[in-house]
Amino acid sequence: MVFLSLIMQAINSANRLIGNTFMWLAVGVVGVCFWVVVERYVFGVTRLWMQDLYPWMSGVMFTAVAGYALYRNDHVRVDIFYRPASTRTKAWLDLFGVIVFLWPFAWVVWTSSFNFVMRSINLLEGSSNPGGMPGLFVLKSFILVFAVVIALQGVAMAIRSILLIAGRSDLVPDDYRYKYETDPEPA
Repeated sequence: MVFLSLIMQAINSANRLIGNTFMWLAVGVVGVCFWVVVERYVFGVTRLWMQDLYPWMSGVMFTAVAGYALYRNDHVRVDIFYRPASTRTKAWLDLFGVIVFLWPFAWVVWTSSFNFVMRSINLLEGSSNPGGMPGLFVLKSFILVFAVVIALQGVAMAIRSILLIAGRSDLVPDDYRYKYETDPEPA
């Protein structure tokens, strides 16, 4: 069980690092978007590659931080049933959700986009806009990154669920516990 806890903590640390790094792209998106508007309306200049840049940065950011959102429990769920449930019930629901929904979804994303992404990489695909950004293949490769980070965070969620179901909440770090624990802590 301790080994499982270490795997869970390593995955959480990786997604925390990725999330805390890539969330700074939001600042870049705002900066580039602001500059595009200033260039267009103040200087009368339009650079197509900059107009490509900020939506691409948004795409990279949102796909890269998906695992971090799962780690932080910031994803959408039906809290009307989930929030009042006991910790053990939440663990069972999460384990079910990971096995039945999350992993198959990650697999579908990976398998359906792999050839699409590889073709883009092999072509060194760029923007279809004349004068647009080169490197569209980098953006498209983040589809695969998305599938990997959510699948790995699913592993961490499954391990957390297994530990909680087995009564080993002592092996779950405080920052990875459920926000609304309804079970009294063991004395």
